[in-house]
Amino acid sequence: MDIVSDLRQRATDSILDRELLRLSPGLRASLRVQIGDNGFRVVLGENPAVDDGVNADVTVQAEPGAWAEMLKSPPPPTFHSFTALQLANPAFRVMGEPEIIGRARPALERIFEIVAGSVPMEAKPVARDIRQIRGGYHPITIDGTDYDVYCDEAGAGTPVLFLHTAGADGRQFQAQLADTGLAKDYHMFAVDLPFHGRSMPPRSWTGEPYKLTAALYSTWCAAIIRDIIGEPAIVAGGSMGAAMAMVMAADFAPITRGIVAIEPPFQSKGRRNPYQNHVSVHGGLHNASYVRGLMSPTSPQTDRRRASWIYSQGAPGIYPGDLSFYSDEFDGAIIAPKIDTAATPVALLSGTYDYSATPADGRKLNALIPGSLFVEMDGLGHFPMVEHPDHFRGYFVQALDFLMAHQRS
Repeated sequence: MDIVSDLRQRATDSILDRELLRLSPGLRASLRVQIGDNGFRVVLGENPAVDDGVNADVTVQAEPGAWAEMLKSPPPPTFHSFTALQLANPAFRVMGEPEIIGRARPALERIFEIVAGSVPMEAKPVARDIRQIRGGYHPITIDGTDYDVYCDEAGAGTPVLFLHTAGADGRQFQAQLADTGLAKDYHMFAVDLPFHGRSMPPRSWTGEPYKLTAALYSTWCAAIIRDIIGEPAIVAGGSMGAAMAMVMAADFAPITRGIVAIEPPFQSKGRRNPYQNHVSVHGGLHNASYVRGLMSPTSPQTDRRRASWIYSQGAPGIYPGDLSFYSDEFDGAIIAPKIDTAATPVALLSGTYDYSATPADGRKLNALIPGSLFVEMDGLGHFPMVEHPDHFRGYFVQALDFLMAHQRS
């Protein structure tokens, strides 16, 4: 089958997908797939169809060789999702009114997820028992502001504080907290930061736009270690949490036993999108699909759905408010050289499919943090702890072992 016919058949299969219906209620839009001088149109809505129409709301254009890369199993990084094509792949050109793309993104992401479908990467099953997780609320007062912070915890031993990604919550680390092997050696804590998940805004909040800063975030983390954990802890954070883990290692070394930076950014500019919080676009649907494009095509579909589900439940404005720290303020070129690994050991874990905090970012940070461990995680994306927790486990244990060996030496 030639490339055009193969793509057309996969697109035809995609419009029959039951999940596509859930992701596109009320959508009226069309997509032109342009393969060199050839192509076809995908009409979305009540009566979806694939036809030869030329006029479309959104056009994705590339030469046949680029489309052929997408059809590989697995496709190379940045050839695996609609948002990757739009933001990180110069071989593709995405055209259309930004607002229409914003409304159609959930459908477009799902269509390209099916078109670029791959066999999940196999991993050794991990023994887990979700019943070992216990959760509850903890009152914390910071600079006169009272917060009720929700925290899940499990296990016993060396304390580990998990920090979630921008716009998400502590459920991202549910698989690690349920891991019976990890629970034998580590006392694990996964918090929902204020304004996230089960941690409500403080009662003193007057409804103004939420904006996270390094100063506020690090103050929260220091208070969580002091008042919830009660002793210095390893800080293991993902993405935005990885950036804060580096801040903690640089500026709060006495209470930070070591860090595992999962998908650490160097300077993660460009993560903002006006439709993350916009009255004309469904924020829950948009943001869940926006991050879904960051995941690996070899991660199991069931786990990718769970990872994006968390983002579908974020409050309006929280995801872009977090990006004030992650995408606007944080600068690895400034923070990384301040870290002393003799006092605070550092492990950096980067997934091959992550185009927000890339493996190249991890290598830059590794070069600026002498004595740090850098590992590129094959076949994983931006949310490895939740999108493929079984495959992620080996890398995470390697990082923890590195930190513990450093502390014993």
